Amino acid sequence: MAAAARVEQFLNRKGLAFELVTVSEDPRGGLEAAVLGDGIDRRQVIRSTALIDVNGVLLVVHPLDSSPDLDAIAERTGRRLQPLTVTQAGRLFSDCAPGFVPPFGSAYNIPVLVEESLYQADRVVMACGSSSRLMIMAGREFRLAMAGSEKGHVTIRHSGQTANSITLEEVAEKLQKLYRLPPMPALALKILNLTSNPEASARELAEVIEYDPSVTAQIIRYARSALFNYPGQIDSVQEAVTRVLGFERVAHIALGIASVRAFDIPRQGPLGMDQFWRHSLYCAFVSQRLAPQCGVDTSLAYLCGLLHNFGLLLVGHLFPTEFEELNRLRAANPEVSMRALEQQVFGDSDEQQMLTVGHGVIGGILHKLWQMPDPVIKAAGVHQQMDYQGDHKTYVTMVQLANALLKEKGVGDEFNPDDVGYLAEQLGLDTGNLDRLREDVEQVADDLDSLAHSLSS
Repeated sequence: MAAAARVEQFLNRKGLAFELVTVSEDPRGGLEAAVLGDGIDRRQVIRSTALIDVNGVLLVVHPLDSSPDLDAIAERTGRRLQPLTVTQAGRLFSDCAPGFVPPFGSAYNIPVLVEESLYQADRVVMACGSSSRLMIMAGREFRLAMAGSEKGHVTIRHSGQTANSITLEEVAEKLQKLYRLPPMPALALKILNLTSNPEASARELAEVIEYDPSVTAQIIRYARSALFNYPGQIDSVQEAVTRVLGFERVAHIALGIASVRAFDIPRQGPLGMDQFWRHSLYCAFVSQRLAPQCGVDTSLAYLCGLLHNFGLLLVGHLFPTEFEELNRLRAANPEVSMRALEQQVFGDSDEQQMLTVGHGVIGGILHKLWQMPDPVIKAAGVHQQMDYQGDHKTYVTMVQLANALLKEKGVGDEFNPDDVGYLAEQLGLDTGNLDRLREDVEQVADDLDSLAHSLSS
């Protein structure tokens, strides 16, 4: 694929010169991955973000290392716009690869708002609709292409240098030295100790959990849910263990509920506690369903899915101001990877630059300090690394595949497309397996949503 057909038609009609350069094709990572992978000067790269309200779509064109300021745009346009969903963008830019939307709104009959600093550029690099090529234009040609567009200061910030190479041990050392990391809550620690004792009984687990009325109520609610269709009445944790859920599943869901109490983050937003629980429960469910097909422990797979995103909670707990900005950036840029947004928010501070390694690594460090099982540590720590090859790879890949499938439902903390087929192949699964997984998720979606709402409130 060269440039998108509409883009080439538009530029040729205008008589504007441009150059196409080949980049390493990685549709999973979008524009960000194309730029990082081929050594292009990020300062010259521009991005297009499509926003929508009841009056239609607006295309915002801005530097790569910035994001639309929805408040500033609302003040300028009088419109309260929100990012398009992946599905909406796919329909509107049907001749473009996902994540490679070009800035030429006129080619699609869409009005454009341009960050005015771009009008000073001598040269710009941009998506042209293809996942294997980028377009280069001289500043003059770009300004002519943007004729008729509005311009203004419409971005949140211009930052985001890539972090220097830093080892996991250095990140862990700096985190513990600079910040006070939350200890594992006492109830969670007791539950974790019980799970490591092969002689522990259902009665002992119930006694530990029932010291906490809130966790008790959540476990009973979980056992009574339509997820399990148990025909009888469940009135105690011990009944939930022995009749419906089993020892390990009760222990793991209680461990998750108790562990979350170590963190204080807002409920709202795509990274807030409401969406955290929704994402975690869905991922745990899918990971658990994948486990028998992949020959690994079902209960451990559930725990990997449930706890894989704890790094976001730690980031929100330690850095509430930055987390608020990250939450806003996530809402405004659904097609951008979390790694890119984390680099943007934390890349300027010398002390915080280690956080540009991603929330996954941070979560893995926390799980290691809390002495979680090794597969849980690894699934959290490297779930953002699609090319991971190492210990407990099967658990990691299951979580990655679960996240990729859940993106199709709008569940998760990012929506840049993943290569579902590649991940499935790594686990020895085919399209039939994936279709059955999707059907399983659809059948329990309402129950998982209800349970997530209950856990976050």
